[in-house]
Amino acid sequence: MTAVGVDLRRVYGAYPTGVTVVAGLVGGNPAGLAASSFVPVSLDPPLVSVCVAHTSTTWPLLRALPRIGISVLAAHQGHVGRRLGSREADRFAGVDWRSTPDGCVHIEDAAAWYDCSIERQFRSGDHDIVVFRVHALDAQAGVPPLIYHGGTFRDLAGGPIGERASAP
Repeated sequence: MTAVGVDLRRVYGAYPTGVTVVAGLVGGNPAGLAASSFVPVSLDPPLVSVCVAHTSTTWPLLRALPRIGISVLAAHQGHVGRRLGSREADRFAGVDWRSTPDGCVHIEDAAAWYDCSIERQFRSGDHDIVVFRVHALDAQAGVPPLIYHGGTFRDLAGGPIGERASAP
């Protein structure tokens, strides 16, 4: 990585983001990835987006699905963010999840969830910007989200949660 790339990671890390899991059923099994680039896009129509690295081996499996779930991880779910952000063969081992009849996978006890389909996908640098149409959604009242800031998962008060996180 170039010096500019190292500076970009450091400076991008100064901006706190939530942590999401983008997931669906592939051949009856959950497949998913962690993404800290989740952004609400539009109220009408209801649209959200995430950015996915071109190096992702999971995104090619997910992008062909008719429906994809997005879960906003709760502050107590740092272990889930680390697991889904890893290169482990079975990222869902030890993770509580549920699926919908249309194949969305949601993380149990997440702060919020979205049932989506892909609206558009744009190539942009070393990532794709994926815009999703929201078909259903819900949030748990009073459940704070997991925050990714400075290479570490944190709670809303800014305290670190567990060990250093791998970049989602």
